Amino acid sequence: MAAPHSQRTDDWWRDAVIYQVYPRSFADGDGDGTGDLAGVRARLPYLAELGVDAVWFTPWYLSPLVDGGYDVADYRTIDPAFGTLAEAEKLIAEARGLGIRVIVDIVPNHVSDQHAWFRAALAAGPGSPERELFHFRPGRGENGELPPNNWPSQFSGRTWTRVEDGEWYLHLFTPEQPDLNWAHPAVRREHEDVLRFWFERGVAGVRIDSAALLAKDPALADFVEGVDPHPYIDQDELHDIYRSWRAIADTYQGVFVGEVWLPDSERFARYLRPDELHTAFNFNLLSCPWEADRLRRTIDDTLAEHAPVGAPATWVLCNHDVTRTATRYGRADTGFDFATKAFGTPTDLDLGTRRARAAALLTLALPGSVYVYQGEELGLPEADIPLDRIQDPMHARSEGVDPGRDGCRVPLPWSADAPWYGFGSASEPWLPQPRDWARYAVDRQQADPESMLALYRTALALRRTEDGFGDGPLTWLSTEEDGVLAFARTGGLVCVVNLARTPAVLPPHERILLASGPLDAEGRLPQDTAVWLRS
Repeated sequence: MAAPHSQRTDDWWRDAVIYQVYPRSFADGDGDGTGDLAGVRARLPYLAELGVDAVWFTPWYLSPLVDGGYDVADYRTIDPAFGTLAEAEKLIAEARGLGIRVIVDIVPNHVSDQHAWFRAALAAGPGSPERELFHFRPGRGENGELPPNNWPSQFSGRTWTRVEDGEWYLHLFTPEQPDLNWAHPAVRREHEDVLRFWFERGVAGVRIDSAALLAKDPALADFVEGVDPHPYIDQDELHDIYRSWRAIADTYQGVFVGEVWLPDSERFARYLRPDELHTAFNFNLLSCPWEADRLRRTIDDTLAEHAPVGAPATWVLCNHDVTRTATRYGRADTGFDFATKAFGTPTDLDLGTRRARAAALLTLALPGSVYVYQGEELGLPEADIPLDRIQDPMHARSEGVDPGRDGCRVPLPWSADAPWYGFGSASEPWLPQPRDWARYAVDRQQADPESMLALYRTALALRRTEDGFGDGPLTWLSTEEDGVLAFARTGGLVCVVNLARTPAVLPPHERILLASGPLDAEGRLPQDTAVWLRS
């Protein structure tokens, strides 16, 4: 038997199951309609029973919440909507008492326009030291009426906003999120101090938002499609920043996971060298269609790009930005691309749920660590948000074309028969919950041994106690049928996923550990079903 994760210390992150909490939508402890730290603390036993090793919190800092908290006004203060710093410290300690580590989210590329630094920069005017902390520039054109360059936004719309004195400031996201100037030593010192602040409060790790965007071409040269290097993605200066961060993390035995979207596998791997980040999110699987050949190639490519630096892969099916798995896998196009999101996409939810169950067993059997977004263990689908309730700025900045990301951020259902499905007690949640979500409620699924929640709990318990899961080698097995993925791990563990149209014959085995759905009458694996075997 493998040692339970809770007994591992130094390398726990190499095979951990990490649960993502979006605080606004997890649980509302004070009844005001917004999820908060009190709600999370009350639900910590649920997370312990689920069997996760760590919890990653999206930003809980002081923020106007223009972009869901990724517009930070103060990295050392908890937003009053969520609670207090003292509550955060209690949560970290209480979670650790249950064997659950806490990972916080740091947003280093930009701050809120309400941050003290930016307010001071606006007040100080052109040429001031305060403005050097950001990217303020005069405009182009006869009267400076044109933006300083043509850089594309990470959201729709412009990347530059003009202020009253005529200068423009850079924001790769919304105008309320001005980009910091990482060439300035004060910016580096401040973020190093923020890291120490949270490590000293007991967090086990830090997730780095938009980790490849911080450094900018100092000339702010125009973007030219297909010409390298990109003026603000994957600049070489980033690696010196993360080496200095790693030295701080090592002092506290802290761990980093970077949000790094890069098509070049060699450049991606540079961020995972032993003196930089421990892990980085693997978005290849998240965007991969539910197709056997594509999935196998994605898994192979992921393992290959991590191998040269000895870093573990991470696997994720969904997060707070991405269409929920059960919905995505029930569509004609089962991949994910922000550019193709649209209203009214037809979905076969039964099919998507069956595939989501199989995908859960697939990811949990792969080498490395796994991230589970809140509600995935309940099989939640993407929710349709009424147009007048959409809050995500991606929707507004696309002039209403993009549905936005609110559909995967709807507050969780805890109790089938309670108001607001038990999310809170008094006020309607900040986003509306679908009327048919009682069937997804935690209390109802706890009583159903065939539920998605039961599948996840059983799978995580086996992953903790059975040999062969987590970090380590993977060997593909040959199969008689096309469209069947089968691989072996150490100790005789075998995972088989059938994406073919006909049932698949299982390889020789001693026993079945877990299946995502029932086998057929002849003991074969039906389409869109996965199984764990002990051979």
